This record gives sequence, structure tokens and C-alpha cells, in this order.
Amino acid sequence: MQIAYQEMLTIPWHRLTTAYGRGTKIPELIKMDKYGKVAQLIEHQGTLWQVTPWAIQQLLHTLPNRSVESVKKEEIQLYIVVASAFTWDELTSRPVQHMDELLQEKWLWSEVEEEDEEGWEEKEPCGYEECAFISYYVYSEYQMRAAIPLFQNIANMRKDLAPSLTELLELLENRQKLWETI
Repeated sequence: MQIAYQEMLTIPWHRLTTAYGRGTKIPELIKMDKYGKVAQLIEHQGTLWQVTPWAIQQLLHTLPNRSVESVKKEEIQLYIVVASAFTWDELTSRPVQHMDELLQEKWLWSEVEEEDEEGWEEKEPCGYEECAFISYYVYSEYQMRAAIPLFQNIANMRKDLAPSLTELLELLENRQKLWETI
């Protein structure tokens, strides 16, 4: 699996879906530390959306460069909510080989939002074909698993966050055997 970091401004958020429409507001919400609002958009009732791996990438990219004191419980809760959606126990199809393939035109929604309702009525809405859909989960989880040492370090330094981080780490580490088969 390959993941190349995408600068926030290069991600076509306005063409990626969330639980409640387009992801246009996600960069602003991330910059404003509105983790609860971001969580509502990238996960809903155990479903991850097109924006999820990109939002996770942006959040995790800044985490190592921030002070441990700046980490908020709401941010850890966001990671827990997303990790709780990692319930797949086998791949029903192969994910894309590179995460940035998910930004190819064939997976993106139209530039025109007024066409969204028609898009959702299709048998397989754009970007929700099986290969793409499983990729949202695989790449979100892959990135969070790569951040396990970082989460452990924060837990060691922030006793107030340790219970939440322990929950997150258990969710991620319990899936080790599955990842050994991928």
C-alpha cells in the first residue's frame, strides 16, 4: 500500500462526499480544531465516506509536529469513531494500489452540486463502487495503524487522555492478524 501525502489545498474536497453532502468545509473545520463536526462528516453509523482517508491524513500529518498539550480529547474521540468503523474482516475486493488513485476523475463527483441527488439515485453512486468504497476503510485504517507509536507516546505523556487512547489502541491493535494477511 502506498500513500503519498497530499497538501490540503490539492484535495478536491468539493468533489468528495461526506455523510451530509460535500466535503468543502472540512479544511476549515480541521484548521479550527472542530473535531466533533469533522467526525460527524467523515463517519456516520459505521460508514466511512470519500473524505475520510483524506481528513485522517491531514489530521495525522500535523499531529507529530504539535505539542502533546495541544491534543484535545475531541480529536482522540474522532479517531475512536473512525476506528470503530473498521469492522471488515476480509476484503470483498482489492483496494486501489495507491491512495491518490481515489482522486482520479472516475471516482470524483461532478463539479455541479445540483446533480448530487441524481448521483445518489444511481445503482452505484460515483466513488462508491466496491473497489473505491473498501479503499476508504483500508487507507483510513492503514494510516491510523501507522500512527500507533504516536498515539502510545501521547498516552504516556497525557494521563488525562490515556483512557481514550487505550481504547483507540485496542481497536487498532486487535486487527493485527487481519493486516498480516493483506
